Amino acid sequence: MSAGSAGPGPGPGPGPLCPEHGQALGWFCCSERRPVCAGCAGLGGRCRGHRIRRAEERAEELRNKIVDQCERLQLQSASITKYVAEVLPGKNQRAVVHGEEERAHQSILTQRVHWTEALQKLDTIRTSLVDMITHLDDLQLIQKEQEIFERTEEAEGILDPQESDKLNFNEKCIRSPLLTQLWLTAVLGSLSGMEDVRIDERTVSPLLQLSDDRRTLTFNAKKSKACADAPERFDHWPNALAATSFQAGLHTWLVHVQNSCAYKVGVALGQLPRKGSGSDSRLGHNTFSWVFSRYDQEFCFSHDGQHEPLGLLRCPSQLGVLLDLQAQELLFYEPASGTVLHTHHAPFPGPLFPVFAVADQTISIVR
Repeated sequence: MSAGSAGPGPGPGPGPLCPEHGQALGWFCCSERRPVCAGCAGLGGRCRGHRIRRAEERAEELRNKIVDQCERLQLQSASITKYVAEVLPGKNQRAVVHGEEERAHQSILTQRVHWTEALQKLDTIRTSLVDMITHLDDLQLIQKEQEIFERTEEAEGILDPQESDKLNFNEKCIRSPLLTQLWLTAVLGSLSGMEDVRIDERTVSPLLQLSDDRRTLTFNAKKSKACADAPERFDHWPNALAATSFQAGLHTWLVHVQNSCAYKVGVALGQLPRKGSGSDSRLGHNTFSWVFSRYDQEFCFSHDGQHEPLGLLRCPSQLGVLLDLQAQELLFYEPASGTVLHTHHAPFPGPLFPVFAVADQTISIVR
């Protein structure tokens, strides 16, 4: 409608009235994006020269736009649902266990949370739009145009899931960290309790002091002269073996390690040499021992002189050890969170003893 036009005729029947002219708000000013009356749109009105449309026509346009948007939202939700149900589990199966399990696991969980929240947001947007076209009359709907625009923008900001190198993991993956954690939970639930692991006092290094209950080892830089030079005793490295070995089945025990910045916890064969300063008797530096170790802020898994760094996000206050001799697997985890810290899968050539080393403060086997 141009400035020279005579203005629109009377609008639709009764309804909200213009506060200025007392006439029905039967028209829509596209320039000011608001409902107006015939007086506002006429020669002497504030909207003269603006593009004016009947309110019912504008409302019908908005309804059609909302219906189209709801259909797109439904398709988008279906796409995300399929991604979460089919694509993410596939990525989880391909995630690298050794060295990248934490990155892979956290990325998959982060994606799952993100897309779950996205689905909830899309559902909320769709519900509000459907509610508008179901319950609002023409003028009410027109007055909600800005909100409709904002809702549409919000929905368009939620992009469809896309494949990217960032989310793909090494195809060598043969294990899933998420499944490992579920397996761990199931295994721990099937055990009647923790093993009653105690230290064999005959094996305790002269650098260590053993508590009366044979569960706590305390490092002492000065060698104890009270220790007899038994053949079972470690005479150089601050090591100690448990009194009991395991030959079959599932076994788990916990070690309180919060007070120490230098320790090793794991398993060893009974043939582990006890004498001298060589690698044969140093935990993790020979074929007889498999250990999780901490030195200051560095963590690693060691066996046969091979040391695999573990990028832990925090220092565990307790360390759980799970030994599955049927599956030939050794697993270290954090009891507080159930987080798997490292897994080692390889044949063990004989019965295994829990083994410990302490070079700072104290560690204790948890009752």
